[in-house]
Amino acid sequence: MNKKIHIYTDGSSKGNPGPGGYAIFIEISGTSYWKIISEGFRYTTNNRMELLAIIVGLEKITKKKQNIIIFTDSKYIINSIQKNWIFKWKKNNFKKKKNVDLWIRFLNLFHKHFIIFQWVKGHSLHYINDYCDRLSVEASKNKKLKIDHVYEKENLKKTI
Repeated sequence: MNKKIHIYTDGSSKGNPGPGGYAIFIEISGTSYWKIISEGFRYTTNNRMELLAIIVGLEKITKKKQNIIIFTDSKYIINSIQKNWIFKWKKNNFKKKKNVDLWIRFLNLFHKHFIIFQWVKGHSLHYINDYCDRLSVEASKNKKLKIDHVYEKENLKKTI
């Protein structure tokens, strides 16, 4: 029997767009295993960081068909999945949608596992969610921020 894997995520950006970061806390219930991941980007959005956190968390689960609960405070992600918007977007080739690169990457992972999404109210004294929030903000302040190549290519040219 597969153990349940809990993936807690959060994303942030200072300015929207602006420097941003994400954080992930992964644990396997019934074991002592846990892992923390965070990264910062120089120019991105909060929604991209929220979604990237989930993607990176799922990419760390290499064995297929795992029972996963993803905890997020992002209504953007929860609604997109639980209200089946993402599948309608895909059917319409993501016409006029943002973060297409990340949604496609997410969908490639989504069908590999048994995933339940659990919304957590942000900044509400949920210990792990608050921890991920702090880590994502810290990651966005790192001196060596990564480049969100797709976002910058699509959006920086608009400001020139």
